[in-house]
Amino acid sequence: MPREVAPTFDELRGLIGQELAVSDWVTVDQARIDQFAECTGDRQWIHVDVELARRRSPLRTTIAHGYLSLSLIGSFIQEMRILPENTQGAFNYGIDHVRFTAPVRSGARVRLRTTLLSMEDRGPGQYLMKASNTMEIEGEDRPALVAHTLVMLYERRRRGA
Repeated sequence: MPREVAPTFDELRGLIGQELAVSDWVTVDQARIDQFAECTGDRQWIHVDVELARRRSPLRTTIAHGYLSLSLIGSFIQEMRILPENTQGAFNYGIDHVRFTAPVRSGARVRLRTTLLSMEDRGPGQYLMKASNTMEIEGEDRPALVAHTLVMLYERRRRGA
């Protein structure tokens, strides 16, 4: 479940090695897949051609792009309220590890499970957060992906501090 209240920076540093939250389920429907294909120009038939996928794909349906699944992490993180309450800015810094371990079929529901791996001080009010993210597929044994993401966090300073 998403957190009811966002942690402080001090609280977050105390949660290293712990699961921070689990998101709600989100449906990855064909409309979302088509929008991603249009936006990125990646219109491979396995993603966008429902009839051809039904006939030729071993899965008998279209599947989400791996990068579509990966891109959902940002919205899940916001929904789960795991970024500290006094964050002035949070910026993608990179991905140390990503594996796409199972296809997300059109119409499947996914959710994110996030564990804090580290919080590295990078200067006054700056922290590099590393998290392990596992995107689960409802009813499936294997997750859609596992990714270790890096986010640079900037703490909002009080005026005069």
